[in-house]
Amino acid sequence: MTSRVAAAISAAKEAGRGAFVGYLPIGYPDLQTSIDAAVALAENGADILELGPPYSDPVMDGVVIQEATQAALAAGFRFRDTFTAVRAIAERVDVPIVVMTYWNPVFQYGVDRFADDLAAAGGAGLITPDITPDAAADWIAASERTGLDRIFLAAPSSTEERIKMIAEHSTGFVYTVSTMGITGERAELDAAARALVDRLRTHGVENACVGIGISTADQVDGVLEYADGAIVGTALVRALRDGGVDGLAATARELSQGAGPHAVTA
Repeated sequence: MTSRVAAAISAAKEAGRGAFVGYLPIGYPDLQTSIDAAVALAENGADILELGPPYSDPVMDGVVIQEATQAALAAGFRFRDTFTAVRAIAERVDVPIVVMTYWNPVFQYGVDRFADDLAAAGGAGLITPDITPDAAADWIAASERTGLDRIFLAAPSSTEERIKMIAEHSTGFVYTVSTMGITGERAELDAAARALVDRLRTHGVENACVGIGISTADQVDGVLEYADGAIVGTALVRALRDGGVDGLAATARELSQGAGPHAVTA
């Protein structure tokens, strides 16, 4: 099956630019607004949407995202709302939608059931920050069966053996962690990100998208000098918090300029 995520990255390359991947939590500030926000993000430059179901123990999330996800949970978010959101967004925009979630909710929901429901809703894949390929046999089988992309994380601390395993089992792209630590904006991205992309290339990775700490168009541009995509989360969540959907759209347009020319709405 053709990877919709890889196809989106390839289309960006053919247009002479890198891919802009935008993250938003589902259900913040409420479910419908989060759907409208994701649509606005796609309409204003995002090549790939990354949606995060709120989770009670978000060990990787920075303060801004944690506050948003806790607000979503307090407002009544349920894991099944993930599929409602994906379906509603997919009906309005033709941009690949990947879900980024910790493994426990998927395990509790049922791996095959999750894969079937995500595919039926129009989702394109899953990013799993806290499970590695050697522990993900059920998910690898389910993703093969349903055609969903499986996106594993590589970090600067990953061993060469782990890098090789991630390269062999990831589809769509490899989520390349720019620095050790939690998500959030940083004044300077670690040089470790460039070195990590180089290591992934030696193991045959075609699409490496860098995330964590990217918050400006200049940083997007800098990352895309050596990577295939730039992932932005905190800056978008802050824009939604402070300026609503319109504020988010404006920030998305600004950030997308760092990835190169886009056809965005006015």
